[in-house]
Amino acid sequence: MTSPHGQDLPIDCGNSSYPSLADLAFVFLKLGTIAFGGPAAHIAMMEDEFVRRRRWLSEDEFLDRLAMANLIPGPSSTELAIFIGFMKRGWAGLLIAGSCFIIPAALLVTAIAIFYVRYGSLPQVAGILYGIKPAVIAIILQALWALGSKAVKTSWLAAIGIAAALASAWGVPPLVVLLCSGISSATVLRIRRGGATALASISTGMGASFAATAVAAARIPVSLIRLFLSFFKIGSVVFGSGYVLLAFLQTEFIQRLHWLNEKQLIDAVAVGQFTPGPVFTTATFIGYVVAGVRGAMVATVGIFLPGFIFVAVAGKFISKIRASAMGMAILDGVVVGSLALMAVVAWQLGRAAVIDWSTLLILVISAVLLFRFRANSAWIICGAALVGWLARF
Repeated sequence: MTSPHGQDLPIDCGNSSYPSLADLAFVFLKLGTIAFGGPAAHIAMMEDEFVRRRRWLSEDEFLDRLAMANLIPGPSSTELAIFIGFMKRGWAGLLIAGSCFIIPAALLVTAIAIFYVRYGSLPQVAGILYGIKPAVIAIILQALWALGSKAVKTSWLAAIGIAAALASAWGVPPLVVLLCSGISSATVLRIRRGGATALASISTGMGASFAATAVAAARIPVSLIRLFLSFFKIGSVVFGSGYVLLAFLQTEFIQRLHWLNEKQLIDAVAVGQFTPGPVFTTATFIGYVVAGVRGAMVATVGIFLPGFIFVAVAGKFISKIRASAMGMAILDGVVVGSLALMAVVAWQLGRAAVIDWSTLLILVISAVLLFRFRANSAWIICGAALVGWLARF
């Protein structure tokens, strides 16, 4: 038996393992609507939904695709969604999973942008975020516990994970952390096999340079084609969080094109942070501000399209990597490094989210519901939002 895109399937695969396109669309629309908290929280919710509840993926399959999503440019949680859709339903699943995860956030951000352009300010959502943030931390912790118990197979991998977390906390770029984790795991395998007495020197150079032209007195005219190409370029090279994205956006739209001012850019990034779904919907907001509804659509397609392309290419290599002992060791290291990055993000977010006894109580209750009663993360998010709104109201 073969999968929808030609891979061999286990004998016992059924409808629950390979869902219909309608089921795939529904679950990703739901996640795109309630997935607050950034990539780490999105990944945690996907693990809860697809590994523990629906059992569409094993933990190993989920971790492999998480590792690959972290190694390619673009929004990692969105690319993980695309990977899952591709694995379950081939090319149609790739398009549906990714699009349905993006669309709810893109529509919401467009609505906020309309309000912003008309009234010059952002709507107030402090109360809702007050309750959601600590609940999101509990969801991330639950996913780290579940995935970490599977990924940390040896004491060496545990040591690599600790080193990766420390490196990330000290400010080492995420891609460097992941590459070093994979190389370290492969080196351990090589030393254990006794096949090498000398250490290989591997140097990785990666950078992106943007040369700002002399400051022009006139603003470059807005063009939908230029808007698309600018966001396609950014989506093709950005690794990391929304804060890394901020630097690229500033260079492109303030220094080079002069389409935005500093306040508009900060507001755009803020919208991407406090709305559910991908943080990269910041592009949707910018697109609307500079070119209306068509600009919002063009910018959204431009920044997310590279992720679909990268996943379509990389998805064909996962099984080949796992078939090689050395490739498997590298991927194991990258998986552990990915979880270390999640742990550091959870710590950083936790410090900002748990600010008083009320938020601590929300965190503890959410954790108990998740760990003890295996509650659905979607209901926890909704409940926490209601509690936060009532507390602030």
